[in-house]
Amino acid sequence: MDEPTDPFADFLVTLEGLWVNVMGFLSGVIAPGWRQNQLLIVLGLAFVAWCLHRYSDNAIQNYVRAREGWAKWQLRLIVVARRRIGLIWFAVLAWIVYAVMQNITWPSRSYLVGLGATLATVWVGVAFAVQMVHNRPLRRIVAWGLWIYATLYYLNVSDDVAAFLDGLAIELGEFRLSVLTLISALVVIGVLVTVARAASKATASTIRANDEISPSMQVLAVKAVQLALYGFAFYMGVKAVGIDLTGLAVLSGAIGVGLGFGLQKVVSNLVSGVIILLDKSIKPGDVISLGETFGWIQTLGARYASVVTRDGKEYLIPNEDLITGQVVNWSHSNDFVRLDIYFGTSYGCDPHAVRKLAIEAAKSVDRVLSYRAPVCHIVGFGDSSVDYILRFWIKDPTGGLTNIRGNVYLALWDTFQENNISIPFPQREVRMLGDEALPE
Repeated sequence: MDEPTDPFADFLVTLEGLWVNVMGFLSGVIAPGWRQNQLLIVLGLAFVAWCLHRYSDNAIQNYVRAREGWAKWQLRLIVVARRRIGLIWFAVLAWIVYAVMQNITWPSRSYLVGLGATLATVWVGVAFAVQMVHNRPLRRIVAWGLWIYATLYYLNVSDDVAAFLDGLAIELGEFRLSVLTLISALVVIGVLVTVARAASKATASTIRANDEISPSMQVLAVKAVQLALYGFAFYMGVKAVGIDLTGLAVLSGAIGVGLGFGLQKVVSNLVSGVIILLDKSIKPGDVISLGETFGWIQTLGARYASVVTRDGKEYLIPNEDLITGQVVNWSHSNDFVRLDIYFGTSYGCDPHAVRKLAIEAAKSVDRVLSYRAPVCHIVGFGDSSVDYILRFWIKDPTGGLTNIRGNVYLALWDTFQENNISIPFPQREVRMLGDEALPE
């Protein structure tokens, strides 16, 4: 029967092996010979590449400034090339020197030069490849991870480093979690999440392009697809590295109870958002009024709805308020909106002519619908005027309500001025009393 191995002893053996390899390389470089000569050649190539970088950077900058109308991806590649131009020059020069040394001397005497050229080429390739990751912090993490892995791989120490990281582990009974397992899980999950993100974007574009699906159902379908893809990516990533999730069932249940009490509002907003998307009471593009807020729905999120007003302000209204509060949806079933304005004319004006002129004035405004004809009615006899109500319809409430009312009032003013229709206003007569005594 084999005796159980000591993890700490294995860790020390791996660490000792890495130390021996590093010290052997340094001793070979310090001693005179071809290894030291190759190191000096690499340093000389690095200096020449640095000088060429100083010159070519200004040339690239002047070339870009003289060009206009470039796409965003082209500018991004130019920025990456400017930052890595020195490394690019080093890779080109190193490959040239390596090819020459391969023909004039033994292949082993140009090993370090070829290694430097290979690493420089891989680093440049990684710098361009990670541009596909749009998130900047994530792009930096991916770039550094690939650079470190490629360096260790081409230095032939990746297995030793893997064994070293696997020795750094936490063991609780049968559960064992090492640094290598954790890094592998992060890498696999990151790759799967990136694939899931690309797939969700493609699916979202397809769903939004389908006019037969209502806007609210489009949002719900996109959210459901994203949740399914990201959840599947996380689950497969964890299972791929061999982490058992059954032991986390009790812990996740306890965390769920705690979150249920501490995040009641958040959960309420999430459920309210799903209800809004299912019953189609509010959808992107609707014009709503909620209290003093009037605007149109820009986006429907999982926790809140974005409402943009006419003055450019964007209000983030929790979904729970849209469910429990009184919301005026100006475009729920259709886009037709009826507006009412009130005005008055003097008693000396013919009310039949006033009604006819008011309807013609409303029809002359661009946004007022002609096939839903405006109407004008007398609503009362005031102290100094005959009071009227003018009703008209529009089909674009997103264009604003205050401005269309103002345009109709202005059309009424112009029409009344042309036809001698007077708009009364309160008048008061003031008599100035002199010093004479009042008659008895």
